[in-house]
Order: sequence, then structure tokens, then C-alpha cells
Amino acid sequence: MKVEELKRIADHLRLTAVEMVYKGKDGHPGPALSIADIIAVLYFDEMRIDPENPEWEDRDRFVLSKGHACPIYYAALSEKGYFGEKIKDFKLRALGSMFQGHPVMNKTRGVDMTSGSLGNGIAIAAGMAIAGKYRKKDYNVFVITGDGELQEGICWEGINTAAAHHLDNLIVFVDKNGWQSGGSVVDTIGSNNVRERFEVFGWHAQEIDGHNIEEIKAAIQTAKQAKGKPSVIVCDCIKGKGLPFMENNNAWHKGVPSEEQYKEAVKILGGES
Repeated sequence: MKVEELKRIADHLRLTAVEMVYKGKDGHPGPALSIADIIAVLYFDEMRIDPENPEWEDRDRFVLSKGHACPIYYAALSEKGYFGEKIKDFKLRALGSMFQGHPVMNKTRGVDMTSGSLGNGIAIAAGMAIAGKYRKKDYNVFVITGDGELQEGICWEGINTAAAHHLDNLIVFVDKNGWQSGGSVVDTIGSNNVRERFEVFGWHAQEIDGHNIEEIKAAIQTAKQAKGKPSVIVCDCIKGKGLPFMENNNAWHKGVPSEEQYKEAVKILGGES
């Protein structure tokens, strides 16, 4: 798909995510908007998937390890056709809704793994990748994790295991936006040298602009050519990307836009008020 079309899709997903948070009166818009460009490339250009057969054995797998960013995930699944007609009111986080505050694989069509207990995604995806190797399947497993999330010890157990098993069918994106729920990553942990840490663990590592569609597409192709090693694509991102009043403002880690802010989002992201 052409770059300009993917940019348009990414902004449409952003608007849909903001709308579901606004209507549901709860959610995490900042972490969702920062990964919209990655999600757009994966779901509309890269991954081998079939919305009419979401459990197809040979499909590529996806794990949203930072599960609280799920509004952008749900937006992509809806736009891709996993629910038939596009969802108009997601009822995000409502009792009984299939669109909970974190993805649930047995509740939401197209979700490959329940996630949101931070730190588990890479290890789970490594297991999926090992299964693919064992069964001689040629699918890839994609993960999006956060830079704050990497403080969880289980992340590094999964990272170590993936390298030990030479999982070149595993590609991890790190949303390196510099923030976590309680403040900046650097203030919390003292550093944010993500690429260097993955390289020490034996991974093929790249660092790119996480909002540059061309760079995202090229990095995926480079990762696929790195045989014998799992790959990480460290994405320099802006939390709340796409809406000036949200960008790099950690107050929007979790929050609901006012009516005025929602109308501004519609105007900026190309929707209709």
C-alpha cells in the first residue's frame, strides 16, 4: 500500500481510538496514538492475515504487550473487517462489551493473545515463534511493547530465550516515547538505552522514527533478512502523536477528552463533526 494511504489510515485509526475513549468515558489515548503508524503498517500492509478466518494456522501473529493501548488495536481490527460491519460504538471498557480495557483473546475476534499484565508479551510471542519453528510454519510473530514496560524482569527472560532459540521469525517493536504512567522513563529507571540492551542480549536491532511510514516498512524488511536472530525495531515515538494538546503530555496516559477537545481531534484528524 502507498505511504500516503497508510498515513491516512493511521490518522483514521487515531480518530476512531479517541472517539471510543470519548464515548466510553475511560481509556488510555496517549499510548494508543503513539503506535498508530506501526499498527497501520502491520495490519494494512505487512501481516499475512485473513479477517474471515482469524484462527488460520498459517497467519502472522500479533501481540499488543502494552495492552492498555488497545483502542488503536480495536480500531484496526474493525477497519480491517474482523467484526463484519465496522463498529460504530465500541462501548469501550463497558461491562459485557467485547472491547475491554485490555485485549482478551476469547472475547474479541482477531486478538491472538490476552495482554495487559505488563511484561508478558515478548515471552508469550517467543513461545508462539518457537511453536512456528517446531511445526515448520513460515509465519512471523510481531509484538509492540513499551519502553517503560521493559523494566519488568520477565521481558528480559523472554528476550534471552528468543535469542537462545534463534527466533528470526520474531519481530518486536518498542514504543520508545520516553514516558510511563508515573513519569518519564529516564527519571524512573535512570536510562532508556533500549537498542544497546537488546544488542547485548544477541538481538538484531534497529532504531527508527516510529512515525515515519517509509522507515517502518523498510525496517520490517531488514528484520526479515536478519537470519538466526530475533529482531527489535526501537521506534522513537511521541506519546499522543497526532493531537497537539496530547503530544508528549503524560497527563494523557489515561484520560477522556472534553467535548471541545473531541471536536478539535475530529478537525485535526480529518473526520466529520
